[in-house]
Amino acid sequence: MKILLRTMTSGLKGKMDKKPFNERIVHSLLKLFLKKTPKEFTNDYPKNILIIRQHNQFGDMMATIPLFRAVKKKFPESRLTVLASNINYFGVESAPYIDELFVFDKTKLFDWEYLKLLKKVLRGKKYDLVIVPSTVSLSFTSHLFAALAKSDFVIGASKLDGKQNDAAFFLNKVVELNWQPPERHVSDFILDVVRPVGIDEKDFSYELTLTDENFKYADDFFLKFGKECDVKIGFHVGAGKPPNRWKLSNYKELIKRLRKIPNLCFYFTGSTSDETEIVYMIKAFGKDAGYLLNKPIPDVAAVIEKSHLFITNDTGIMHVAGATGTPQISLFGPTNPYQWAPVGDNKYFIKKEDDINSITVDEVYSLALKILYNKFVDLNNNEEKS
Repeated sequence: MKILLRTMTSGLKGKMDKKPFNERIVHSLLKLFLKKTPKEFTNDYPKNILIIRQHNQFGDMMATIPLFRAVKKKFPESRLTVLASNINYFGVESAPYIDELFVFDKTKLFDWEYLKLLKKVLRGKKYDLVIVPSTVSLSFTSHLFAALAKSDFVIGASKLDGKQNDAAFFLNKVVELNWQPPERHVSDFILDVVRPVGIDEKDFSYELTLTDENFKYADDFFLKFGKECDVKIGFHVGAGKPPNRWKLSNYKELIKRLRKIPNLCFYFTGSTSDETEIVYMIKAFGKDAGYLLNKPIPDVAAVIEKSHLFITNDTGIMHVAGATGTPQISLFGPTNPYQWAPVGDNKYFIKKEDDINSITVDEVYSLALKILYNKFVDLNNNEEKS
């Protein structure tokens, strides 16, 4: 147990040849005792399935929703458990298809009660299939958990874009993952790990299950504006990565133009990490705007769902908006939008160069007006038909 705990807390992520001698010893021992025998998946009616997705960010987790859907379509009677982390679980807390969600928190590894819960998830029942998806990195810890789980079959990557998976010995079946062609959507790429066992999906859209309470929260949020909100537009002006942030002055100018729309209500989403951006907007617009800060994802999604347009940088909340039916404009800098932008008929993105600020206010404003025009034409036509 001490050896395993040390392995997990040391954050092993491959490149074992560059690790200190004692960690290479641990690696060798793990390989000796936990190495899986290569075999094919032959269970047509798996009862319990585990997906381990604790090693990626919020957006990566939401991009895995089509995988969850594919598993449930292929095996509708199965029970799906997802092992997430404390930095990405909130993206799928209200996602359909998941029967049990366990949050792995490495800061609690020395909490005996927490370890018992972790053990129960991994060893409390037998899994017929364990899946370890990989998107932009390989996680030794995720593969170790897969090996520790009581399971019949574990599948994951042998290589990721040419990089060798040093934890591949934990797997019964390995799949070489290559993000080719480069225009493939991330959710399409994620599904490559399970296609060899007959699990597939062509719908790469995201889904969240929202409750009446979530929609009541959204209604109450808009009531606070104290006026009729004939047009509702949301903005997310922050981003975890600086290159993904469109200039705040651009957003300010864009909103200034959009405010000419009669009975417009506009708001900003954000969290503590977006403090600089939110303070800027408070100084610019004060009480004229709404502020949706540090709120649960289902409540944020419900507010966006009730909106007519949402404009966002390339960041986690972009994927939340992607799970709603609301028209959306996503602004991209260095990231490939064909890989990461939400999919859907009313999901738009703008990318010009790797510098996100090569996008002009005119371009975003023009697209916003076009979307709103089409939105309200459709609404009026539907009202006339009814």
